[in-house]
Amino acid sequence: MTFPLMRCAPVAAALAALSLVISPPLLANLPGEPVASGKDANGKPLRPPNLEPGEKTPWLYKGSDVPVDKGWTFGELSNGVRYAVRRNGVPPGQVAIRVRIDAGSMMETDSEQGYAHLLEHLTFRGSKYVPDGEAIRIWQRQGATFGSDSNAETTPTHTVYKLDLPAVTPTALDESMKILSGMIREPGLTSEAVKAEVPVVMAELRERSGAQVRVGDATRQLFFAGQKLAERSPIGKIETLNAATSDAVRAFHQRWYRPENTVISIAGDVDPATLETLIQTYYGDWKVKGKQAPYPGFGDPDPKQPVARTITEPGFPYLISMAILRPWKPVNDTIEYNQQLLIDLVATQLINRRLEGRARGGGSFLQAQVNQEDVSRSVDGTFISVVPIGDDWQAALADVRGVLADALATPPTPEEIAREMAEFDAALAVRVESAATEAGAKQADDIVGAVDIRETIASPQTALDVFRGMKEMYTPERLLESTRRQFTGVTTRAILVSPKPVDNGEALLTAALTRDVSADASARLAAAKVTFDDLPTLGAPGTVVSTTDLKLLDIQMIELSNGVKAILYPNDAEVSKIMVKVRFGNGYQAFPADKPSLVWAGQSALVASGIGEIGQEGLDRLTNGRRIGFGFEVENDAFAFSADTRRADLEDQLRLFATKLAAPRWDANPVRRAKAGTELAYRSYGMSPQTVLERDLSYLTRNRDPRWKVPGPEEAAQLTPEAFRATWEPLLQQGPIEVLLFGDFDRAEAIAALEKTFGALPPRQPVPVIAGPATVRFPAPNGDPVVVRHEGAPDQAAAFIGWPTGGGLEGVQESRQLEILTAIFNSRLFDQLRAQAGASYAPQVVNNWPIAFDQGGYIGVIGQLAPENVGKFFEIANAIAADLAARPVEPDELARATEPLRQLVSRASTGNNFWLNQLQGATRDPRRIAALRTILPDYTVTSPEKMQALAAKYLVKDKAWSFVVLPEEASAPSGR
Repeated sequence: MTFPLMRCAPVAAALAALSLVISPPLLANLPGEPVASGKDANGKPLRPPNLEPGEKTPWLYKGSDVPVDKGWTFGELSNGVRYAVRRNGVPPGQVAIRVRIDAGSMMETDSEQGYAHLLEHLTFRGSKYVPDGEAIRIWQRQGATFGSDSNAETTPTHTVYKLDLPAVTPTALDESMKILSGMIREPGLTSEAVKAEVPVVMAELRERSGAQVRVGDATRQLFFAGQKLAERSPIGKIETLNAATSDAVRAFHQRWYRPENTVISIAGDVDPATLETLIQTYYGDWKVKGKQAPYPGFGDPDPKQPVARTITEPGFPYLISMAILRPWKPVNDTIEYNQQLLIDLVATQLINRRLEGRARGGGSFLQAQVNQEDVSRSVDGTFISVVPIGDDWQAALADVRGVLADALATPPTPEEIAREMAEFDAALAVRVESAATEAGAKQADDIVGAVDIRETIASPQTALDVFRGMKEMYTPERLLESTRRQFTGVTTRAILVSPKPVDNGEALLTAALTRDVSADASARLAAAKVTFDDLPTLGAPGTVVSTTDLKLLDIQMIELSNGVKAILYPNDAEVSKIMVKVRFGNGYQAFPADKPSLVWAGQSALVASGIGEIGQEGLDRLTNGRRIGFGFEVENDAFAFSADTRRADLEDQLRLFATKLAAPRWDANPVRRAKAGTELAYRSYGMSPQTVLERDLSYLTRNRDPRWKVPGPEEAAQLTPEAFRATWEPLLQQGPIEVLLFGDFDRAEAIAALEKTFGALPPRQPVPVIAGPATVRFPAPNGDPVVVRHEGAPDQAAAFIGWPTGGGLEGVQESRQLEILTAIFNSRLFDQLRAQAGASYAPQVVNNWPIAFDQGGYIGVIGQLAPENVGKFFEIANAIAADLAARPVEPDELARATEPLRQLVSRASTGNNFWLNQLQGATRDPRRIAALRTILPDYTVTSPEKMQALAAKYLVKDKAWSFVVLPEEASAPSGR
């Protein structure tokens, strides 16, 4: 069973890993793989209770008493291929196909490391039914976008091929199923294909290496020492990839790509019987010679292996990761077993809330978290991460261990348990309420995830029923027992990452792990009841003074007596979900364009600073068990609060936002925490070309406008509680308010709630425009690229070249046509830079057209590559730009760009997020409404001649600006 994420980050992390289903039922496991008994305590075979007498147990549920999710149709072909199919119309017309092969990097021999992932790549380079690269082109013609709609993944335990077909026709579905079957059963695997694709995988390896990967590798090698997982990264090794041959890769394919290792899951807007027929047609006659490869053995945690390690990475903050490891064992997937899993989750969440409370209060660590996870069928582990503030990592570790010691010594209070149970119950209830609008792609992925860890799935209602039926089990004593069990293992290991060498680090870390600590009960949060009556009182309700029908769907705009305006779109596209957004002020335009400001600090500390007399902990209690959130972001022309809520919580959600504007609190601790986090984060930005791009791309492409500069130590030093309040207090009081409500609500109820909340605010002060729509500029052309240095590997670089375009609503239709042009550019760049030259793994072309600014837009080409390929990057990018301006594109190439855009818009328009994003700001600028009416033809109706004209207008070589990210010792290129 898959559980929804919740607002609290630790709970989200816990529920993201949770299923009612983490155990392995009696699937078709690999020969020799450990399996559970599938029997109850009396030796009787386990069976789902909702099956009729004589009804066959679906393959996924064998050996389980979890009720079958009967929305799925399960089947198994005579050759061993298993499948699960279901009808799902979210979004309408789409079919999500997943083909899972039970082979990942842990099935490789030492000399095959990287082959599972290389094989995944090679299946796209031609197969039984299509030549090299043609599958992607066919799916583009059908409206699928490569990378998001057609893709694949390789993990230690499986390889999965993914295809989301939009607006599928019977012919397109049949063709796609046929192509996929050919890719799986008979990929080309020619010597030419292997020779061409190995450099692409090597480029991926290079681009994804760096400090973060080194830390991940070191952590994996320590935690799983003595097990296969320690040395089986899916990307592989340089020496084995370079040695790859057609015969060697084919041997891996023949050993593992077999019917009995294959699971197909499909969820889409098609009759399940049709899907079953297609599976039978294209997989039913699949036969492979020889016996199925045996289970290779993943091993158990070895207590004789080292328990501590240190690694120095100059760009990293101090970081401590701990693991308490137990052998992974298959268990019977019973309701009783899953009840214990839920108890374990609540136990870890209790600890996480205490750790978060300690961090919020100004402790020695910025963040600490605990989670339990079964990793790649190799370990059952409890993992602890600690990010210290400053250099005293030993004090931070001791403080965290003190909180853990208290959790191991003393049971939680009934009030603490009730609080966590309310959060879980609310999340599970929301999942039930929204089950009818769950996307088909997610459901298809759920089957894949379940099979990978040998589990079942269950319906949202089953999950909720199980949880609510076991509330009497959540006793302090049982939660204490759960905590003690989760912190017991065959070995405990820890790794310390530090920005500078730590003398005798491993001995110090070992000592810090074993040193006696006193139980610290101060982190326990005292019981305190907080209700919405504790929020500051608003004024007298306002009234609606005007209503405007936008003549678009059922969308209305209203104005309240105090000047607040709202856009309302009640609909049932997403059941039990309401998107709420409140926009006010001028966003980035409220800050100067010529000097530093504290614009960056708002997102980190504004919400956490509290409301009235209620701080961050009080806000958590206020919304406990409710679907009420509080997001904040700075947009180009407004500040924005946002949340997803439901009908029963809408009025209180609006009240929360309104009181934040009316009576903000200014707690100092969130500001101090934001400052510490900013200082720590900045260290990491120089580690690789990728992190330098994350830091500098927005800043440099806006001509070094300080509003988009990632804050460093100098900027962080200016952040004090006093300065933060002086900056943000007036901004909360200024400028018109726009409220957007899109979703499953009653219009009359929503208007009444708006009148009592936002209508009760006093009239707003005018908003000063500090740096208006004309203040953003793309840099002037340069002959030699700007050079920025990174501190990472010497074989890594990145390059950017861009051409200025425009901005504002006046040119929005042209900006949408530029999306077509950049899609064509991107496809050519992929073919030439990645697929042909192997110079860059994931180059991309972007169209940035800022609606809120009159200028500053650009078409940009970005690639990560080896330093010696920087010149090739510029050469290819300039050649594509010149060719697009010199001659019209071919009709087929144009269709392969416009059809995915057509489907992207069509699918997006079935959800409320699309309409909200298009209409936000319309209360200030009604032109946004008119611009929305032409959006589909703007993105899809064009001609080769128009594309050529746009390229000739904008892709002018003499107007281009470029920059490169190079290692410290690399020579700067001349020209571009």
